[in-house]
Amino acid sequence: MFTAAAGTVLSLLAGRAMAETVHGVVVFTRHGDRTTKHYGAQTLTNLGTTQNFQIGSDYRARYIESSSPHQILNISEFNYVPSQIYASAPNQGILLNTATAFLQGLYPPLADLNPSIATQTLNNGSESTSPLNGYQYITLQGIPPNSPDAIWIKGDDNCPAVTQASQSFESSPEFTTKLTSTREFYQSLFPVLKSVYDITSPEDLSYASAYDIYDLINVARLHNSSFSISPSQLFQLRTLADSAEFAYNFNASQPERSIHARTLSSAIVTQLNKTVALEGALKFSLLAGSYDAFLAFFGLAGLTEVSESFYGLPDYASTMAFELYSRETRTSFPEEKDLWVRFLFKNGTAGGLDSWPLFGTGRESLSWGEFTREMKGRAIGSAEEWCSACGSSDGFCETYTGVAAEMFTRGGMPNAVAGVVGAAVTLVVLGIVGLVAFLFVRRRRSGGSVVVMADEKGSVRSGSTGAGKL
Repeated sequence: MFTAAAGTVLSLLAGRAMAETVHGVVVFTRHGDRTTKHYGAQTLTNLGTTQNFQIGSDYRARYIESSSPHQILNISEFNYVPSQIYASAPNQGILLNTATAFLQGLYPPLADLNPSIATQTLNNGSESTSPLNGYQYITLQGIPPNSPDAIWIKGDDNCPAVTQASQSFESSPEFTTKLTSTREFYQSLFPVLKSVYDITSPEDLSYASAYDIYDLINVARLHNSSFSISPSQLFQLRTLADSAEFAYNFNASQPERSIHARTLSSAIVTQLNKTVALEGALKFSLLAGSYDAFLAFFGLAGLTEVSESFYGLPDYASTMAFELYSRETRTSFPEEKDLWVRFLFKNGTAGGLDSWPLFGTGRESLSWGEFTREMKGRAIGSAEEWCSACGSSDGFCETYTGVAAEMFTRGGMPNAVAGVVGAAVTLVVLGIVGLVAFLFVRRRRSGGSVVVMADEKGSVRSGSTGAGKL
């Protein structure tokens, strides 16, 4: 997968790398090997953590080590510098750990990199090294699921429009044809899967669960020594899962299926734009997400027109990179007109980091201006726009819909709310008038004044300047 023609492009890149200067990169990564999704609460395995660490090491070799012709200009080779690195992942254990393992590979313990800078000498002459051989604690921004920022990496979560559009695939002739033509194949797998708690008969197995079945079998193949399936069966399962998941995540005539690719596009442009605005101070951005965002972006960016491989699921620990560079050797950040962007894809740990043309241009890189125009033309650029596209009014979307939206957009309260508030104010005023009248009558009857207790003078409730008011 992802090998044809790319090697030629990559060799051309290597040949002219010395005439280029890389200024920044944004990387989107998938998690490594994990437990099956079927049982929920999946976690990275030891193999998966190692895969993400290896990918981080590969990116270190390309963008950070001084021996690389693609080293980012003025990036710190050994010490982690917070202003140079940005990393973010949703608050899901598997994705937070994915990013953590990647970052461990990107900036390993200092003692492993350069022992001479891993140790600090104190005034008394003793030497000190931080724990774990100078382990480097890289800041990772976790994103809560109910935050507006969650949409940039997981724009399909809690989005009704994505769910509805994806489900419409199951009403298509393509789905019906595959459901019928593969029924016998899927039901033949029942002896292999009958131990799964909710698979009780061959009828439970069909193309409608193509990814779930492939995932169950693929995980068992790697981690269950008693499990056996033929290579041809596994290949067919993978191919069917490829077709189903791509269809669920992209359809050119139904853009709602790829809303998550549109928000991811905005996040990528935002991070690269920070590098440009800060004249190269931000050098490396990492975002950790899921395979569905890869598939949606492959379709959105026209990559399937370049290679049919992009219809397939990305392997564990796959990455997309967006490389910002100038076409000459430089020692300082260039003007925007001299900036270019290159898209690269690495399929898992075994594949190469290969360059591919975006948006049907046929060119392996685009000027910064053209790249941003193409991306923004496809992107969803705000939480409000996402809420509208998703048809969502829950959570933070309440700010942009219904009563709240009218208040914010008109700078005041809508008529219905104003009426309720007006009625309440009227009742309060009438109550105050009644209380004053009551006290006045009481005073006339008693012939005295209303008494205010001295210990109430400084209370918070009275609104005076006593000790209770801070």
